[in-house]
Amino acid sequence: MSTRFNLAKTDAAAYKAMLGLVNYLQNISLSHTWQELIKIRASQINGCAHCLDLHTRDAVKLGETPQRIYLLNAWREALELYSVEEQIILKMTEEITLINKNGLSEEIYNKAKQVFTEQQIAEIIMTIVIINSYNRIGISTLTPISRN
Repeated sequence: MSTRFNLAKTDAAAYKAMLGLVNYLQNISLSHTWQELIKIRASQINGCAHCLDLHTRDAVKLGETPQRIYLLNAWREALELYSVEEQIILKMTEEITLINKNGLSEEIYNKAKQVFTEQQIAEIIMTIVIINSYNRIGISTLTPISRN
């Protein structure tokens, strides 16, 4: 498969706006490791090879273990590898990514409120929204994986 087009070149203004959201993520309280777990899990659900390639590499650079990355798709069967906070983040990621199946449930939102501040919940939601947007760009334009 070849790339359909390069969105960054074709619609530079829109892509620049998306980069503004990426820049926002650099300055939030949510750890970069947790951000990468969100990005990987959403990308697994959406089937975005480009984003999976990029964010698994980024997670490793941040010190994430290969085991946790390999098992992320089956995290419910490996709960001992993920903290309570990470389990809630992963549930939120799945429910928001699969919004057509009811979206963020009251149950998970209430669990999130027990361990995160409102600001942190907002940051988690925004991280999920941003990666889902990039997944849709990557899949729609057939953005290739890195050959490095």
